[in-house]
Amino acid sequence: MHEIVLVQQRVNAPAEKVWKAITDKAQMKEWYFDIPDFDLEVHHEFNFYESGEERKFHHHGEILEIIPNEKLKHTWSYPEFSKEKSIVKWKLQENEGGTLVTLTHKGLENFDHLGKDFQKGNFIQGWNEIIGKSLKNFVEN
Repeated sequence: MHEIVLVQQRVNAPAEKVWKAITDKAQMKEWYFDIPDFDLEVHHEFNFYESGEERKFHHHGEILEIIPNEKLKHTWSYPEFSKEKSIVKWKLQENEGGTLVTLTHKGLENFDHLGKDFQKGNFIQGWNEIIGKSLKNFVEN
């Protein structure tokens, strides 16, 4: 069974502004994660840790697809814990003068064997916080 997290959030900002927030590493650092080796090109690989001092989880991603101002798709994995990968897709659609942000994270069943830190509920909570609070506040202010 495929485990998918789907989060939708309408923001009062144009798609171009949201796109820059999710693809510009200087802006990402302000609301999302600090990803110093992020470059917006297909097959580019990047690495980051969760926010805070612990730096417990090394995240690895590879960009799979880019449609400027519309879609960004990349892998999401934890190379120290598993060879398995999941897929994160950001989709932006103009919506009544703002932008509808749809984030899909699929393949979470690949992390089931890693224990409680990697359960679907944690991803749901995390993405809702990231999209519904952090990104929304960042692009609307």
